[in-house]
Amino acid sequence: MHHQHKVVHLTSVHTAFDVRVFHKECKSLARTGKHVVLIVPHERDEVVDSVEVKGIRIRGGRLVRMTRTAWSLYREALRQNGDVYHFHDPELIPLGLMLAAQGKTVVYDIHEDAPADMLHKDYIPRCLRRPLMWSVQKLEDAACRRFSGLIAATPTIAERFYSINQNTVVVRNFPILDEFVPTVVVPWNRRPPAVAYIGSISERRGIREILKALALLSSASPAQMMLAGPFSPNGLLTDLERLPGWARVQYLGVLDRPSVAKLLSCMRLGLLVLQPEPNFVNAMPIKLFEYMAAGIPVIASDFPLWRRIISEAECGLLVDPQDPQAIGRAMEYLLSHDAEAEAMGRRGRKAAFKIYNWDSEERILLRFYSELLEKDARERTASEPTMKTAANRQPQYQGQVPGAAPYS
Repeated sequence: MHHQHKVVHLTSVHTAFDVRVFHKECKSLARTGKHVVLIVPHERDEVVDSVEVKGIRIRGGRLVRMTRTAWSLYREALRQNGDVYHFHDPELIPLGLMLAAQGKTVVYDIHEDAPADMLHKDYIPRCLRRPLMWSVQKLEDAACRRFSGLIAATPTIAERFYSINQNTVVVRNFPILDEFVPTVVVPWNRRPPAVAYIGSISERRGIREILKALALLSSASPAQMMLAGPFSPNGLLTDLERLPGWARVQYLGVLDRPSVAKLLSCMRLGLLVLQPEPNFVNAMPIKLFEYMAAGIPVIASDFPLWRRIISEAECGLLVDPQDPQAIGRAMEYLLSHDAEAEAMGRRGRKAAFKIYNWDSEERILLRFYSELLEKDARERTASEPTMKTAANRQPQYQGQVPGAAPYS
């Protein structure tokens, strides 16, 4: 009987139903008939959409997560005895190395540039950030030589690893289009004068600038902002509620995928004004492509990479993310020029359907996996002891007599 391949995904940082880890990678692999297990901090074990979720219960903060949780993940990983182990967080590198040392096929999924990120971690004292960045990079580079393959979320991240590990592919975080095929298309003139911001809400992601921009709008403007997502850090909400722009905000909490699609289908534009940090400037944020897939224009930070995507698709306006007045002007423009805003949204949607969608990335992921599993099978066969008999010993000059012309 054909051996059903078992793929074990591991994460200590992401939630069980993370969009990239669960909805994209795990589900795509499960659809091809693989037995997919996701080991993740979660309250219980369950099977969802053919993916077996193994919940690791955790209590405590970052340090506990990096030590005890990693250890529980490792024990569970060995118990699962998978054909491929695919982990998602830099802090699980030691676990990946331990699995590789046991002869396992290990894949590291690199969501962001961990060393560059060190420069912006609030919990690391400033004077330690550069030396830490350097040592994290050295460690990551050394570890990545030992893994069977690397998956990078953006071309920029991949650039760093091609020379370290030949088997590096880019699987970008493009949206799953089926989620954004609206059941009802709300005509533009029936949409409220509302702008959307969905995703993690933090100062690095420009929430203060957005609120200042809202406060600058003329008092005659009925503009509202629909805000959805978790606050980071948790106490941020209390600060923001005191700001004048908050009067125009409706906070909707954290939405599930269908609610996100439903919300976007009746908005007039989506905001994406991340601040200029190394990890953001080269990021390909899923939000951008979700707004495009939903058919609404975007107001986005004017980073070279985003400028290329947005000006090629002609689907939005670029602003200086540190300039609330520019953000406010862009909002006023899109809210008052219906025909143009709607046309931008339509062009963005076309580009999402043509280029920026999960289908293309899924093909790359599945090809990467089938090559990994083939190589693994070849190596296994090669390492099995074979009976050397005269019949199966290859002649030394196969198909070629020494000194003679090769014969066809």
